[in-house]
Amino acid sequence: MNWSEHDEAAMTAEVQAPDAATQASGNTLFMGDSGELALDTRRALVQLLAGPSLDGRRHPKLWPILVRDEVVIRRQLAELFLELVIDRDVQVAFTRQADTGDLEVPLLLRRAQLTFIDSILLLHLRQRLTQADSQGDRAVVSTDEIMEFLALYERAANTDRAGFVKRVQASIEKVKKHSILQKIRSSEDRFEISPTLKLLFSAEEIQALIHLYQRMADGETPAQLDQTEPDAEADQ
Repeated sequence: MNWSEHDEAAMTAEVQAPDAATQASGNTLFMGDSGELALDTRRALVQLLAGPSLDGRRHPKLWPILVRDEVVIRRQLAELFLELVIDRDVQVAFTRQADTGDLEVPLLLRRAQLTFIDSILLLHLRQRLTQADSQGDRAVVSTDEIMEFLALYERAANTDRAGFVKRVQASIEKVKKHSILQKIRSSEDRFEISPTLKLLFSAEEIQALIHLYQRMADGETPAQLDQTEPDAEADQ
């Protein structure tokens, strides 16, 4: 059977099509992969989604990828109703729920309620971070230092010593879980305060936390304070 030139051209196109498609989708990484992003870009995106943050010091290979592909990563996050928060000066980035106004959307990130002790601890860490930055130092704290500082509020917490210590330890574990406190190598009880804390709370939220001090000084009880404590977005 003879093939016409037209049939030969069509056959050639059909044979070459898979190869061309493979070249066009050079980012195919596994069987059935329909993704379009490069491997390193996907890794940066997964770190942001896994949370709680992508830190230039802790993730030195992913940070330049995030900066390079910020636009496409923002686009991917927007598909999930998420927003990328990034600070190039301190090399920290994380995701939060996008402000969608009146549009009802599913929430991918959970919100965690801050207790009174959580609020005081975060404000203390935030102030220590600001102080260290102004002096050009690393913001480092120890468990004993935190306990000593929060002991000032033991009477205000209106609980027994053992119960108060347990609450403080729970708060420390909570901020460790979200990488706000990062353990220093070769040390069991010393931590560095993550610069992520600068981005997690707006100036208005910081003022709200400071207001807790003032209200407590005026004699309000922890129960009254708990009624109006701010929420904090927690990564997955």
